[in-house]
Amino acid sequence: MSADPVTFSAPLQIWTNEAENSSVGFVILPAEAAEQVAGHELVRRLELGKRRGFGSVKVTAHVGSSTWDTSVFPQKGRESWFMAVKVGVRRAEAIEEGDLVEIELELH
Repeated sequence: MSADPVTFSAPLQIWTNEAENSSVGFVILPAEAAEQVAGHELVRRLELGKRRGFGSVKVTAHVGSSTWDTSVFPQKGRESWFMAVKVGVRRAEAIEEGDLVEIELELH
């Protein structure tokens, strides 16, 4: 099954765990992109008869000239999805917290 790419813009958010001296960059998919991912996940679940771990969807993400394989995850209690943005990608693309990130996802 090959779905059309999902393209969107979202601000980069950073969650910091000061106790572990670590941080995670992520984006929350806007409503339209979230609906596309949710529809894809539903079709995959109907085809396979089960969900992937945590209901995630495997994707290939494109930000600027960076491409990587990752997953998007449903947000518990919300009708949206989120995706981590690796430190290496943030550095390579010079994106920081609050920057609007242009993203294209290939759904698998």
